Amino acid sequence: MPKYSRLGLLGDRDFGRLFAATALGQLGDRIIFLTLPLVAIAALNADEFQVGLLAAMTTTGSLLVGLPAGAWVDRMRKRSVMISTDLVRALALLTIPVAWRADLLTVWWLYAVSLVHGVLTVFFDVAYVSYLPHLVGRSNLVEGNSKLSAIRSVTSISGPAAAGPLVGLVGAPATLLVSSAGMAMSALLAITIRKREQKPEPSEHPQLSREIKEGLKFAFQYPILRAIMLGDTIFNLFLVMYQTMLLVFLEREIGLQSFGIGLILSGMGCGALLGALLATTVSKRVGQGPVIWLASLVTCPLTVLMPLARTGWSVYVAAIGLAALSMGGVIRVVAQSSFQQALTPDRLLGRMSATARFVSWGGIPLGGLLGGVSGSAFGATGTLWIGAAGMTLSVLPNFLSPLRTTRTLPTEEAPDFAR
Repeated sequence: MPKYSRLGLLGDRDFGRLFAATALGQLGDRIIFLTLPLVAIAALNADEFQVGLLAAMTTTGSLLVGLPAGAWVDRMRKRSVMISTDLVRALALLTIPVAWRADLLTVWWLYAVSLVHGVLTVFFDVAYVSYLPHLVGRSNLVEGNSKLSAIRSVTSISGPAAAGPLVGLVGAPATLLVSSAGMAMSALLAITIRKREQKPEPSEHPQLSREIKEGLKFAFQYPILRAIMLGDTIFNLFLVMYQTMLLVFLEREIGLQSFGIGLILSGMGCGALLGALLATTVSKRVGQGPVIWLASLVTCPLTVLMPLARTGWSVYVAAIGLAALSMGGVIRVVAQSSFQQALTPDRLLGRMSATARFVSWGGIPLGGLLGGVSGSAFGATGTLWIGAAGMTLSVLPNFLSPLRTTRTLPTEEAPDFAR
C-alpha cells in the first residue's frame, strides 16, 4: 500500500471499513454496559440480586459456548459470522425499547436478551480475532491489532460518557436504540468489505468433540501459546480481586464521591488509549516477545500505590499507577494477540481464539469470589495488596517461556517456531 504509507493500514479500504465497523459496534457495546443495568433499576425497579443476576447473564455465554464456538466458527467464513451476529444482536436489543413501549418488558425479558447477546458476542469475538490475519496478512498483525485496540479504547471512554446524558434525556430503554443502531451499522460496513475469504474445506467426518479437542491440543501443545494463556489467567484472576475491592476502598476508606471515582476510572481508559497508540512502536523497539512480560513487569507493581494512598492528593498519584496498568495491559494484549494469530494455522484460528478466551476468562468469576472473601478477611486495603502482588507474578509464565528472547513474529504459520 505505498500510496497510503502515512496512514498505514488505515489507507487500505477494507481495513478502514473494519476499523469503522469496530468503532460503531464497540460504541454500541459500551453503551449497553452502562444502560442495561439502568433499565433493570430505573424502569423495572429490580433489586440487588436481580441486577447481579443480569450481570451474570452477560458473561454466561462464554461458559456455555466458549469452546464449541471456535469449532463452529472454523467451519464458516469469519466475515459472515461477524455480519450475522451483529444483525441478530441489534435485533435482540431492539426488542427491549419496543417491549418497554408496549408495557411488556420484564426482568426475565432482560435476562433472555442478555443471555442471547452474550452468546452471540462470543461467536462475534472469535470470528473477529480469526478474521484479521486474512484481511491484513500476518506481517501486519501488530499494526492491525494496535489500531483496533486504539478505537476500542476510545469507545470505552466515549461510550459511557455518551450513555449518561442519553439516559437522562430519553430514558434507559430508549437509549438501547443507539446500541442497536450501532451494531446494525457495524454489520452493514462489514458487508462492504470486498476482500473475500475462501470457504473452509469441510472435514470428511465432522465431529464437534474431536474438533474442540484438536483446538485444545494445539493451544496447549506449544510453550508460547500455553504461557500466554497461563499468564492471562493469573492476571485476570488477581485483576478482578483488585477491582472488586477498589470501589470499596475509594468510597469507604478514601471517602471519594462518584465524580472522583469516575475521574479515576476515566484515567484508566485514557491509559488504555495511550497503550494502543504506543503498542506498535514499543513492540518494535523492545521486541515482540519481551514486550509481553516487560509491559506487565513495569506497570503491575505501580498498583501498590493505591493501597498506600490516603485522603488527598496521594490518591490521584495512585490513579496514575492504574492508568499505567491499563496502558501496559493493552500493549501486552496487542503483542500476545499478534503472536497467537501468527502462530496458528488458518483452519485453527477460531478454535485457538475460543480456547484462549475460555481459559483466560476462567479466572474472572473465581477472582470475584476470592476478592469478596479476601475483603471480608483482610479488608479492602489488604485485598489491593494481594491483587497487586498477584498481577505482578503473572509475568512469570511468559518470562520463563521462549517469549523472553523471541524478538520478532513469525511471518507464516509456524507451529515448530513455537515449539
